[in-house]
Amino acid sequence: MATTISETALENYVELSDRELDDRITRAKAALGNRLVILGHHYQRDEVVKFADYRGDSLKLSQLAASRKEAEYIVFCGVHFMAEAADILRSERQTVILPDLNAGCSMADMAELEQVEVAWEELRRVTPAKIVPITYINSTAAIKAFVGRHGGAVCTSSNARKIMEWALAQGEKGLFLPDEHLGRNTGYRMGIPLEQMVVWDPHQDLGGLNAEPIRSARMILWKGHCSIHQRFLPQHVDKVRRDVPGIRVIAHPECRWDVCQLADEVGSTEFIIKCVTESPPGSQWAVATEIHMVNRLAQEHPDRRVISLDDCGCLCSTMYRISPQHLCWTLENLVEGRVVNRIQVERETRVWARAALDRMLAIH
Repeated sequence: MATTISETALENYVELSDRELDDRITRAKAALGNRLVILGHHYQRDEVVKFADYRGDSLKLSQLAASRKEAEYIVFCGVHFMAEAADILRSERQTVILPDLNAGCSMADMAELEQVEVAWEELRRVTPAKIVPITYINSTAAIKAFVGRHGGAVCTSSNARKIMEWALAQGEKGLFLPDEHLGRNTGYRMGIPLEQMVVWDPHQDLGGLNAEPIRSARMILWKGHCSIHQRFLPQHVDKVRRDVPGIRVIAHPECRWDVCQLADEVGSTEFIIKCVTESPPGSQWAVATEIHMVNRLAQEHPDRRVISLDDCGCLCSTMYRISPQHLCWTLENLVEGRVVNRIQVERETRVWARAALDRMLAIH
């Protein structure tokens, strides 16, 4: 059984200087060699992501780690659902580790398996229509497995449209989990009217809906959101355009529908990076996504102006839990032969979650 970090162990690392932490992480990483692969999500803090072998979004990182057959240990500097995805895709000889088990995701936590099972039964009782479930990759392994068991697929922010089109070709309705904004923005861009997309609130009877709206809907959106992206508001778009004439606004599709309607561009983290990177010198961008990624883009492209759409900055506080102290502690334990904070998805859950992921990859 893998151990978890204790207060005593934390105290041994908290007082280390930045220089000492960097030196010890570097030494531990060198000692482990190709037995180790470190993954760093785009939203991770700079003092951690600089040690990553790969930087990217959750699915891309999980796939890259699985392809590194020689790596026994996958240390994921991200959040819990990302480490679960890596465990679903890993080879049998690989072990996935999350440096701090408290690094969760509020969006993923908004769709609990029991809630989804209740909703599924109620929807089937209300409508005879075939419903195909889709879950955003920002969901727990249990929800991915539910979708896999019921003939659905996982999606990313990059391929959400393709997966939603596939789902509606398989059935008459889609159930989109757990982010209502990505579901609404994607559906609207496909030409689905807003009135044909209803929101299911798991905390209300029958999702807070009447039977007729459910029967007439094409997409049933789960009431969930990203706490970072939901903070961006239409008034932020209006303000930045007043303050910086000619600036282009680019938003992640997890943002609210009215923000995405006002933005010049809407797309995934990889799409945002591509747009900024390929824009000409002198370009100006207001970016509606997590602040570490925005700041990193600004640092990497000093000949362009790159700012956050919200000047207060939007930090992923749970991602921020992965600290240099946690990373150092994790690696030094591995050097000594101890696996800590292992993420291990139960076998049956892993099988069905993998089915939903494989279905997505086959469509994609």
